[in-house]
Amino acid sequence: MQLSGHSAVISGGASGLGAATAALLAKRGMRVVIADVQDAAGRAFAAQIGAQFVHCDVTSEADVQAAVNAAQALAPLRVAVSCAGVAPAARTLGKQGPHALDLFERVIRINLIGSFNLARLAAAVMAQQTPLDDGERGVIVNTASVAAFDGQIGQAAYAASKAGIAGMTLPLARDLSRDGIRVMTIAPGIFETPMLMGMPPEVQAALGQMAPFPQRLGKPQEYAALVEAILTNPMLNGEVIRLDGAIRMQPK
Repeated sequence: MQLSGHSAVISGGASGLGAATAALLAKRGMRVVIADVQDAAGRAFAAQIGAQFVHCDVTSEADVQAAVNAAQALAPLRVAVSCAGVAPAARTLGKQGPHALDLFERVIRINLIGSFNLARLAAAVMAQQTPLDDGERGVIVNTASVAAFDGQIGQAAYAASKAGIAGMTLPLARDLSRDGIRVMTIAPGIFETPMLMGMPPEVQAALGQMAPFPQRLGKPQEYAALVEAILTNPMLNGEVIRLDGAIRMQPK
């Protein structure tokens, strides 16, 4: 896919992996809509990179539809990237009792259902676009995590949500194949996200050294580079790519 002249909507695009992706796609000539709940940060970043900000709770059908419509109004919508997510930690049975059910439900709703919400609504618009080379109309990229495969202690909810994203990748790609829409998932390892960057430097260094090579935290720009590679390579479809420096997470 030639990126210039088309639009993209990126959930969670105000910071971290989503922000790096928004910046790269804008630089490549795409019209970008940042869909996020971080209003002040989102507006400021959108102005910085020449994008548009739309307040968006990914669990809301109305919010996501508004973000998709905003992107389509700028240029034909060809790309949707889901980066919105939460990662609270709680053991299945902790000192205070069983894992809170509402917390588990919240993680599933934001991470998994939110990703599906954007995928389904973006696909409905993409399916109406004029086909490009090879009949392609659009690309959806979801974000899982290595926790989908190597979930650690306290990650039952998070791992379940990310495993769900990984698990729906192939059926989504198969469902949307007749419409010329590809679906891919990236499963990052330990990256320089706002949450991790708030940790002490020694903790960041220790986490980075868990990866065989390179022994460091991943950079959001490396995630964005993989998104670009996915968008421009039409044979990438229906697969989950681990982006993790060969890390395999230990129990804790």
